[in-house]
Parts: sequence; C-alpha cells; structure tokens
Amino acid sequence: MWCICEAFRGKTVRSPYGLKLGDSCLRKLGCLQDFRSILSAILPFQAGRCPGAFLDMDGFPLKALKVTAFTEDGLIMAARHKIYKYLHGVHFSQESIITSEGKIIVQNFIKLIERKEAAESQN
Repeated sequence: MWCICEAFRGKTVRSPYGLKLGDSCLRKLGCLQDFRSILSAILPFQAGRCPGAFLDMDGFPLKALKVTAFTEDGLIMAARHKIYKYLHGVHFSQESIITSEGKIIVQNFIKLIERKEAAESQN
C-alpha cells in the first residue's frame, strides 16, 4: 500500500507507536463500505499492524485514492484508487492471515479477482 500511495505523491511517515511486535500490534479496524467486499461481514476485526511506518493522512493523495480501512485511532490501513478500483493495497501485517478471520479474507479476495476476471471475459 505504501508504494501505491507514494506513486500518487502520498507521504509515508514513522509510526507514532514506534516498533512494536507481537500481540501489542493488534488493533481493531473500522472500515468504509467498499472494503467489505474483501472483509465480508467480519468487521471490525483484529489485524496486526506493520509496525514501522504509516501513511500520513495530511499528505494522503485524496484526489487519486480513497481510504478504505483505518484503525480505531485513525491510522490508514487500506486504500484504493478512485477510478481503478482493483488498484488497492492493505497495511495489515502478514501475520493477520493467522487470525480467526484470515482464511475468510483470503477467500473473499480470491472471489473478488474471480468476479473481475469473469466480467472482463464477458466484454
């Protein structure tokens, strides 16, 4: 997600929490409606944070990207392009896959791609 944001002139900054690993990194997420296609009805859910850096909301490229998930304390956890909706990224730590919701997240992401491919093949 950082490179998508940076490509549209966004800014990555150091985490306000410093480097924390393990359970202390878990935070609940609040999410906007369009992110539910991947997360289904499991919101909010526990996800690990990549601890070192975050996207700066003040420098976030709002003209090109839309924030689609955030933490309880307002840190950006996912974003997508406003026009190219399949250009999106998440900021969850890879360990989030081992949460109770991890398997659902992967399954829903695969379904999202399959629907996109099916729609493209019909055109």
